[in-house]
Amino acid sequence: MRVLGIDPGLRNMGWGIIDVDGPRLAHVANGVCKSSGEDLARRLMSLFDQLTDVVQSHTPNVAAVEQTFVNKDGAGTLKLGQARGIAMLVPALAGLPVGEHAPNAVKKAVVGVGHAEKHQVEHMVKLQLPGVRLAGADATDALAIAICHAHHMQSGNTLQKALARVGA
Repeated sequence: MRVLGIDPGLRNMGWGIIDVDGPRLAHVANGVCKSSGEDLARRLMSLFDQLTDVVQSHTPNVAAVEQTFVNKDGAGTLKLGQARGIAMLVPALAGLPVGEHAPNAVKKAVVGVGHAEKHQVEHMVKLQLPGVRLAGADATDALAIAICHAHHMQSGNTLQKALARVGA
């Protein structure tokens, strides 16, 4: 199973891809889509095109996107929401199921603590994906989202198998 994690952002959209084979995780690729263009529409189109290239190049089976939290800056939240729309649209157009995870759930799945610091997340991503070269903080977060989604898929699958065994 190949998982694409996406950390949405209007300037920098992080992405990370891992392969999942049972409990084993393997790094495939990671990077950052950097928006270009003078107006919002061009920046969104730039992110769309770059993320589409990532999906076409690496053929993931599923995708996961970090949920947006609402902050005090309404305009900033709205712009982030538009970038998040691109992050969900691209994999959906490719026919991929798209999961969503809250930032604290991602940190808890990767570090074990929902309010972990950035450096703790980076350390645990490197620990779980030995030899990984991180393309930046946004790519690190995207890999953490992919790892979180892999854990959730495995735990959900385990529950479904157990229920099937007992005939529920």
